[in-house]
Formats: sequence, C-alpha cells, structure tokens
Amino acid sequence: MELEELEKRLLPFSRFHYRDETAEVIDVFRMPGHAGFSYGFSVRRADNIDKWYIRLPPPKVKLQGTADVLRQVAALEVLPESVPHCAVQWSGDDDQWFGRPYFVVPQLEGDIVRVKSERIKNLPSDTRFDMARQAIGALARIHRVDWQRAPYLGKPVSLEFDVERWDRFVRKAANSSKLRLVPEVKQLLLDKLPVQTHVGIFHGDFQWSNLFYSDRNELLAVIDWELVGVGATLNDIGWFATFSDPDAWVDLNHANHLMPHAKELIEIYEEAWGARLPEIDWFRALAAYKFSIITGFNLMLHRRGKRVDSAWETTKDSMESLLLRAKVLLNQSKVK
Repeated sequence: MELEELEKRLLPFSRFHYRDETAEVIDVFRMPGHAGFSYGFSVRRADNIDKWYIRLPPPKVKLQGTADVLRQVAALEVLPESVPHCAVQWSGDDDQWFGRPYFVVPQLEGDIVRVKSERIKNLPSDTRFDMARQAIGALARIHRVDWQRAPYLGKPVSLEFDVERWDRFVRKAANSSKLRLVPEVKQLLLDKLPVQTHVGIFHGDFQWSNLFYSDRNELLAVIDWELVGVGATLNDIGWFATFSDPDAWVDLNHANHLMPHAKELIEIYEEAWGARLPEIDWFRALAAYKFSIITGFNLMLHRRGKRVDSAWETTKDSMESLLLRAKVLLNQSKVK
C-alpha cells in the first residue's frame, strides 16, 4: 500500500478509535521486512502525540503462515506481563479500514541488538551477559505458556514435518551447489529425531535482531512474531544458538560477534528452564539446516528482483558451512 493511501485510511481509523474528530495522522513511514508490511505513524491530539506501528499482510497473497498477521496477535495476547512485548492496541480482520487484516502496537524508545555495532563493542562483558539473561529468561517464560490458550495458532508441528517441509525450497534455491550436503543432513535429522521434547509456543525467529532494548540495556520487547507457531520449544534456543555459533558462519554478517556464544546461551537457558537439554544439538543442527536452505531461497528471490536484499549475497558464503556444522552436531548428538 502506498504511503499516501495508507495515510488516508489511517485518519478515519484513528479518529474512530480515539473518538476524536480533531485527531491528525502524521509521520507515516514504511519499515523494512518482507513477510508482511509494517508502517510507523503518529497520532497528534491537542498537545499530545502517540507513536504506533501497524502491521498488514502483503497484498494479493493467501492469508496463511507468515502472511496471516493475526497469528501474531494470537500469540501476543496470551503472553504474561513477565515477557516484555508490544501489547496489541487494536486489531481486526474486517476490510473496513485497510482492506485486509491488521494490528497496531505502540512504538518503543530504544533499538534492536546490532551485534557488530560500536555500541555493543563498547559494552562491558557483564552487561552483554546480563542482556542475554534477560532475553533467555523471557524466552523460557514464553515456552511455559499453555499453547492451548492460543487455538488460532493451530496444532503442534511435528519434528518430522519440520525437517521435510524445506524440500520445495531446496529445489528453487540459488547457488544450489552450496546445498550439496542437504540430503545427507536431512537423513541424519530424520534418523535422530528426538523422542520426547517440550511442546509449546515458539517464537520462530528468536535472535538478537528481534530483541529490543532501552538505552540502559533493559529488554523492552521481543519483536517480529511472524514465524510464531506451536511445536518443540527448543526450536527457539537452537535457532538463537546457531546465530551465535562462530563455527557455523564464514560470512561477515554473522561471524565473530561479541555477544555470548552458543554454549553460553544454552547454559543460561538450562538455568532459566531448570533442566539440562540433552537433545539441544539436534535442534541446533535443524536450525543450521533450515537457514542454509532459507538463504539459498531468499538469494533466488533477491536475484530475481522479487525481494531485493543484498545482504543475502554475503550470507550465501555460509550456506555450506552451516550444513557442515549441522553434520558435526548431529554426529555428536546424544539423541538416539
């Protein structure tokens, strides 16, 4: 949706919800992202200005999976206050306002964790570890939420399905030669499926760039819930650990950052969860397997001009190293 059109639609929407016919909409801008469209806007009333984000699905797509923005609402609305998050102010699935489903959350003052920024480099090690403890404490509390309180999210995803559903993305991926280990890693994953694992709500993309902190390094919100689902909650810590595993990456976007690394994050999670995680290497391997394939698929979309993001041209350098790391983890895994 063009900004001018959105602004026209936001004005009656805001006046209706504020019950104020003098309210004005200002400072409308688009946020980055591909699975949905996020915009910032402000509402001015008398001497007060409120700042908001609105999330819309992409136009002309089926409202399912990541395009179904109301899945995010379903998850956000069952989170306890002990999980920092942006509370949904307004949401709906009617066409009256924007011609598609939507939800609105407040803007926060702060920033995501940019792991290679000068700000992070200049922080004391103790502060970086405290930030990790805040994040993982929140993650453990997410995983304790009763997933049946959010029926809109559907039934749990099986581990076998989670391994096999990436086949169609492999077939479309760019630089497919870098995915030569996919069949071997896939079979290892299937051969070593964990027998028992905790099931709950998982975030789906839990990493530093989806954690929003204040200038005082206090966790304000876990953001970007577009990949939320129900299934093995260790998906999240496996994913988080993979993005903090120096042995998995060779590209400059991900390698060698100063935030706590995989082993340290896992130890913090075990402390927060109150139990050891003997099957965690399997979930780390699954995460590396997934992201290698996701990189190849998104690289194809980038090169075809469908979802332009030059970062994939750098991340592609780690497609093979991620699969090699997955293979090593599976060969040392204690599962089966």
